Amino acid sequence: MSHPVRPPQEGDPTIGRLVADASRDISTLVSKEIQLAKSELKVSVKAGGIGVGLFAAAGFVAVLAIIMLSVAIAYFIHWDDKGLELHWAFLIVFAFYLLLAGLLGFVGLKKVKQVRAPEKAIEQGREIPRALKGQS
Repeated sequence: MSHPVRPPQEGDPTIGRLVADASRDISTLVSKEIQLAKSELKVSVKAGGIGVGLFAAAGFVAVLAIIMLSVAIAYFIHWDDKGLELHWAFLIVFAFYLLLAGLLGFVGLKKVKQVRAPEKAIEQGREIPRALKGQS
């Protein structure tokens, strides 16, 4: 069964008009998507900024708490003149923190040395131009 082909009518769109309309619609769609992404990012960045500020405040308060705990530990070691002299108590607390910092730095250095480049992703990225040209 063949369908009869009717000749184009006066109001029928041309291929050029259809391509132009499709191009305009795609352009409009892309610009609207970009506007949507920008508005979503504004909200996310604002919330992220507030979150970072709160984390910074929490970190500052935690540092103050550690200082107070350190003083309390030193006075606990001194214990009402029945323990070590106060200067030795503070020196012990200082040495403990120095050892802890050294240990954390050592472990951190070992972890940083384990970082490698994403070799598989780099290799696949190098193959993209060949794939786009139709080569395998």
